[in-house]
Amino acid sequence: MAGRVALLLWAQTLGLAGAQTTQLLVEPPWTPPALWDQVTLTCQGSGSASATAWYKDRKYLWQKMWQKSQETFTVTERGTYMCYRPGSGRSPPVTVSDDDLVLQVPVRVLLEGDTVTLRCRGWRDSKVTSVSFYREGTELMGLPDGTELSLSLSPLQLSHSGNYSCEGRMEYWPSKLWQSTPVTVTVHGVPPSGVSLSAQPSRAQVALGDSLVLSCTVAMGTGPLSFSWHREGSGAPLGTGPRLELGYVGDNDSGQYRCRVSDGDSVAESDTMNVTVLVPVANATITPGPLAHQVHTGDNVTLRCSVQVGSAPVTFTWLHNGQEVAQGPLLEFGDIVVGHSGTYQCVATNQLGQDGHRVFWALSPELALEVTTWGHKDTAVAAGVGSSLLALVLLGAAIVGWQRCHRRAPRTPQDRTPVVPLEGEEVLYSHVVPTARAAGSPGATPEEPQVTYAELRAPRLHPGDSGDYENVL
Repeated sequence: MAGRVALLLWAQTLGLAGAQTTQLLVEPPWTPPALWDQVTLTCQGSGSASATAWYKDRKYLWQKMWQKSQETFTVTERGTYMCYRPGSGRSPPVTVSDDDLVLQVPVRVLLEGDTVTLRCRGWRDSKVTSVSFYREGTELMGLPDGTELSLSLSPLQLSHSGNYSCEGRMEYWPSKLWQSTPVTVTVHGVPPSGVSLSAQPSRAQVALGDSLVLSCTVAMGTGPLSFSWHREGSGAPLGTGPRLELGYVGDNDSGQYRCRVSDGDSVAESDTMNVTVLVPVANATITPGPLAHQVHTGDNVTLRCSVQVGSAPVTFTWLHNGQEVAQGPLLEFGDIVVGHSGTYQCVATNQLGQDGHRVFWALSPELALEVTTWGHKDTAVAAGVGSSLLALVLLGAAIVGWQRCHRRAPRTPQDRTPVVPLEGEEVLYSHVVPTARAAGSPGATPEEPQVTYAELRAPRLHPGDSGDYENVL
């Protein structure tokens, strides 16, 4: 079971499983497999397992139809084997060896930095002496001559890749020097993993026009590695290499950034990083309007400050008659009083750039708030109406008093002031008729006559009209 897992891991790392190709799992997990190890092959792929077909030396195995399991095959003869699955096609070939001398390599992915052991085996585990190991036909020096049946490579490096073989004498035929068939060792770089992003400035918040640098790091992975940068919504990669530098950030550079790392066989991606381009605040306004606002005492009043343009973090400061009274986008009066009357303004501020070295602010227009008491207008109207009525009453009383005064005042010719009319004026003549009260009537005396006025209107006077005039009864 461990061998199957190891071979499957090897296939996935090389991208074979991702390509949906049919694979052959070998048990025990050595390559080339030795016939005397009772090798079992398992075919893995898509499609129905009952439709699995087996081939030996590129010939269809008819006898496979009589076996219990279609996807598992027990090898009884040396040769090259393949299997077929309807959904994923044919598998790569696996050669089962029955040679007198076999050099075997573990069936797993050989990664840079790992340790691997190659073993040289005689036919049916016959004893082997005078063992030597070769790489690309050149003997590997510095090894104990003829005493070790295995070759350990640690730590693995990319340069260890190549064709290896072993040479030795068999116990049953010591006079002959036997040599194994070369086996290929491929050392892969560690697949990239643990890809992470960092930014300068650290929070990836940058002011419009400033610079931004994104860095991509890999926790695990050995070369050669390739990098590519992507932003959600953009097509082609933004750049290659472990760093992405934006020298002059524009407002369209905001978005989700991601780094991809590949070693040619596999790809790893970082989590996204949100890049925010901060824009200076502008056009602060207060709502509700209009700029002159009248409310009554006890009302609940809320003023809201906002900006049409500007990026977070934006701070808001409220001014009442030029003095700072509150912070935040809302100014709330739960029970407003007359003392809250006055002018209000809002100041919006943000600090942009690295370490907030650029400060921008916007001042809203003034809002005039007038707080009046309940019934103030009705009282004023009533007071005005009352004043008008009082004036009319007083005027009427004055007229009546004047009339009574003129009725009771004694009028004699001596009391009258002579009038000298001017030329061309009209003259109004008054005739006073004293009327005695009846004798015995209350308050009747000769000194208190009733006076009756008769008025005659004369034509316009001329210089010859001067003279004395008498009353005509």
